[in-house]
Amino acid sequence: MRLDGREIPVTGSLLQPLTRRTTDIVRVMLASLGLAVVIAGSVITRPEWLALERSVSDIVGFLTPDQSNLVYLIYGIAILFLPFAILIEIILGRRWKLLAGYGAAGLLAVLLLSITGTGLSAPQWHLQVPDRLDTFLSQFLDDPRWIALLAAVLTVSSPWLPTRPRRWWWFLLLAFAPMHLVVSTVVPARAMFGLAVGWLVGALIVWVVGTPALEVPLDAAVRVLDREGYGVTGFIVRRPAGSGPLVLAATVEGPEHELVIEMYGKHQRSHGTLRMVWRWLTFRSSETAALHGSLHRAVEHRALVAIAAGQLDLSGTRVVLVTALDRGWVLYAHTVAAGQAIDTAADEVLPKVWQAVDALHEGRIAHGDLRPQDVRVDNGRVVFTGFGSAEFGATDTQLQTDIAQLLVTTTATHGKEAAVRAAIEALGEEAILNSSRRLTKSAMPAGLRAAIPKWGDRVAEAHEEVRRQTGQDKIEADQITRFSRNQIIQLVLLIALVYVAYPFISQVPTFFTQLRTANWWWALLGLGVSTLTYIGAAAALWACASRLVRLRDLIIMQVANTFAATTTPARVGGLALSVRFLQKGGLGAVRATAAVALQQAVQIITHLSLLVLFSIVAGTSADLSRFVPDPTIIYLAVGVGVGIIGTFMFVPTLRRWLNASVRPQLQEVLGELGDLARDPKRFAIILAGSAAIILGMAGSLWASVQAFGGGTTFVTVTIVTMIGGTLASAAPTPGGVGAVEAALIGGLAAFGLPASIAVPSVLLYRVLTCWLPVFCGWFLMRWMTQRDMI
Repeated sequence: MRLDGREIPVTGSLLQPLTRRTTDIVRVMLASLGLAVVIAGSVITRPEWLALERSVSDIVGFLTPDQSNLVYLIYGIAILFLPFAILIEIILGRRWKLLAGYGAAGLLAVLLLSITGTGLSAPQWHLQVPDRLDTFLSQFLDDPRWIALLAAVLTVSSPWLPTRPRRWWWFLLLAFAPMHLVVSTVVPARAMFGLAVGWLVGALIVWVVGTPALEVPLDAAVRVLDREGYGVTGFIVRRPAGSGPLVLAATVEGPEHELVIEMYGKHQRSHGTLRMVWRWLTFRSSETAALHGSLHRAVEHRALVAIAAGQLDLSGTRVVLVTALDRGWVLYAHTVAAGQAIDTAADEVLPKVWQAVDALHEGRIAHGDLRPQDVRVDNGRVVFTGFGSAEFGATDTQLQTDIAQLLVTTTATHGKEAAVRAAIEALGEEAILNSSRRLTKSAMPAGLRAAIPKWGDRVAEAHEEVRRQTGQDKIEADQITRFSRNQIIQLVLLIALVYVAYPFISQVPTFFTQLRTANWWWALLGLGVSTLTYIGAAAALWACASRLVRLRDLIIMQVANTFAATTTPARVGGLALSVRFLQKGGLGAVRATAAVALQQAVQIITHLSLLVLFSIVAGTSADLSRFVPDPTIIYLAVGVGVGIIGTFMFVPTLRRWLNASVRPQLQEVLGELGDLARDPKRFAIILAGSAAIILGMAGSLWASVQAFGGGTTFVTVTIVTMIGGTLASAAPTPGGVGAVEAALIGGLAAFGLPASIAVPSVLLYRVLTCWLPVFCGWFLMRWMTQRDMI
């Protein structure tokens, strides 16, 4: 680079990469919204829009017919030559790569609007000039494909075009609607549709390809440094501009021999606006710093925090200059970082590291991104660099986050035992315990995650080591995000509940009419009998867990379980909740999973045994084909099952997961079954509990049938409950909603029960055993969550 008669060498490329700016994403969103508005306006309110356009045209249409034709001709000629003017500008600017985007945008826009029900419709553009010029121009001006082509190529070319021509061409294109109103004609809806489609096509191409970054004002940076007494003699590009700043090493003549120059362009800030907004939406207010009003304010804040840390003798760099440059750039110059990164230091320096952090916190400065390269040792003195996420006047929460980050960093560089021991010796056990609650993935910034290999494992190691050295049984994690995982799960389950309950809600009026004839004493008996299912399930799981949890809490959990089981397919939510409850009760993950699997295994054995027994007692050969609600459901379930088995057989990762995770649990279950054979009392409790579940459900259905007049025996209802429930469990719907009702109604009909009794009986049964417990289970689930029981 030659500047003011001297040659300044620049090593490395200053060529700015194409970037996906925040405005590119916003443009795609606005274009999609605009297209939706045009479609909605054309389909829903087109007559009203036509009337409004005619009224406005009558008001503003002050031109005579001859004047209107003249305006139409002039505007039509400008619109006709607009794409050629853009093409000429691209060629004169020697932007050859842009020609591909220009052509692709125009071709795609025309192609999309040429698709019809019978294929592609070619544009009917006749280039022979007829007697009337306005007729020739109207074939372009009123054709949505030409308007879409203009909008697409202008959108794609805009980032590369000079500001003034670009604004005039957009004004010319957008003047399409006002021009029609002035010449007393209605705006064609198809042309507005073409404008929206072209804008969206161009916006998508710009977003996918990216837009050019700003030209680097390196000459302005040299002149500014010269005025400050630092004569630049050469540049080396350390980091090209992209999502972050352009970083250069500058050799200078002055107090320092080398400076680090960071140059921020308008669209090259480390954290885009959308990312900051997303963090503000997802993290609690105490976890996010105030947004900066501009890029200059953000860079200025970083320099001011570095100055404040320097006054505490804790900054590894000295601020030289912060200033604004041409074309929206901001320059931040500082000295080269002192010392060496912490990962090259011995374990003996760790106490000094924690003492330095404590001194930084006494000055109410939180670093915010304590990566290994930003914690440095300079002649036995610990200093910090990289204050891009730092806060001056930090809250206690931010200071604790700093400690958690440094625990992870020092665990990665010096091992978990030495890192935690040095932290406790320097800051005390209480401070480390409080900060270790923030040893979560959400509390680790993106820069630290990128700088530490396998950072997730390091977080877990630091957390476990703090728990071990402090002698704590458990360290509860702080909630950093606005919504915890449990809250999100409960919201999803609630939405699923509304979805699965909708078909039942549509039958409520008819069902309430039939309830007028029901015997409420039988209904109350059915409700009472259904409670046996919760007691039986709790007793069986209590015995499977070797009586290590309280039976009363297990009964409460079984009621809450109805909510999780009903809102997930195949009741997997209920199984997961049972495992979670046992883990909270003190069982390990493998032991808790094995206990639930053992209960399910015994439940299947009991189910088959009772089915054989009651079938023999019934002694009937009724037609059971109506048990199957829909063959498609069964085929779908079988197909999904075969697909899952095949996937686990042919995918090596899944096979390894089976060997590492499932096989130990299966061995645990088989071992438990062997232990049950040697413990008759425990085995009897599990069998009795499993039988109580089945008989309780059957008794509730039988009581519901009796409430509407009866007509079948308890043995028959038990068979229907077991066979119908088994077939319906294959349905992929949450809680088996729809499939259960169809299977039970078909089963009762197969045994000769009239539909006038079977239908309301099954609906009443589902109310007693499903919907009432579900709403109770929602509140109990929240209650147990608040008490950390699940």
